Amino acid sequence: MTLKLSDNIRSFRKERSLTQEQLAEVLGVTTGAVYKWEAGLSIPDLSLIVEMADFFDTSMDVLIGYEMKNNRVEETLNRIREYIYNRDYTMISEAEKALKKYPNHFRIVHRCAQMYRIFGLELADEKKLRRSLELYEKARLLLNQNTDPLISEFTIYGDIADVYLSLGENEKAVEIFKKHNSAGLYNDRIGLTLATNGGDKDESLFYLSEALIASISSIIRTITGYVNVFFDNEEFEDAEAILLWLDQILSGLKYDNIPNSFDKLNGTFLSLLAHTQLALHKPDAAKQTLLRAKELALCFDAAPDYATNAMRFMHCEELSSTHDDLGATAVSGIEKTISSLEDQTLTNLWKEILKNETETA
Repeated sequence: MTLKLSDNIRSFRKERSLTQEQLAEVLGVTTGAVYKWEAGLSIPDLSLIVEMADFFDTSMDVLIGYEMKNNRVEETLNRIREYIYNRDYTMISEAEKALKKYPNHFRIVHRCAQMYRIFGLELADEKKLRRSLELYEKARLLLNQNTDPLISEFTIYGDIADVYLSLGENEKAVEIFKKHNSAGLYNDRIGLTLATNGGDKDESLFYLSEALIASISSIIRTITGYVNVFFDNEEFEDAEAILLWLDQILSGLKYDNIPNSFDKLNGTFLSLLAHTQLALHKPDAAKQTLLRAKELALCFDAAPDYATNAMRFMHCEELSSTHDDLGATAVSGIEKTISSLEDQTLTNLWKEILKNETETA
């Protein structure tokens, strides 16, 4: 067992931008006493530790820095995970046993909160859902123990809001989502809840639009990563499949014959698709793909529009736009991409297409 009381008093004090003198004033002790606690020269009385835990809005275990080195915790966590995975509803009592044994262990409390939430939702059991809320709130106070980068105060509040949705308390859920919607984390949930539970439809469309543009941007980055891996591994069939899927997504965001900034992006992805098709010995398909890339690029460059409202399904009240690093024009973006591929056949095909365009003009 290890204790980190002195370090934690200093850490919590600095988090609240308090001096040692100010903390001493709050607790009714001398500045010298606080100094000795933080230097590890003395330990505050139990009553003062309780008072500090309350003041810092944390548990005594967290403030003291109590860590039990015991592999039985891992065994308990693994069992609860199995109960959740196998939907063993009869083992909910095991969660309570774990909570009695490890009442202030973050991972145990958080895992049990998940168990009660999932079982409560699937069994339509309000009591279990209410218990999950209690445990998520407790887990939030124990967050200083957390080492999982995927869990934060924002995600726990999102879990709490989801439980309120399961309880039918939609206004409460939306209130929590909005309050903790850092970087638009819960735009989709807010939009969905407003749309399906009698909320303001215009407000719903705003949040859904913000969520959609963020989702598409994420998909574009993800697919770009996949394509790079597929190219390195010469897995051109997979590269072709995922690029065709992306083309369907981006094409679906167009109003008829109205250019938008995704046309500029899609032109570069179509040039990647043409490169892939050449690698798969599909020269005719590659040519048709490049022709389409050229048409999209020329159409966009003739009337460039980076506004998000130029895209289908977007309902953004404020003026907003997209941006990229492809260059000033869509055509230059395609040429930049083709040059980076160092594919002479693709380069020659592009030059041929541009030459025919010039001669036709």
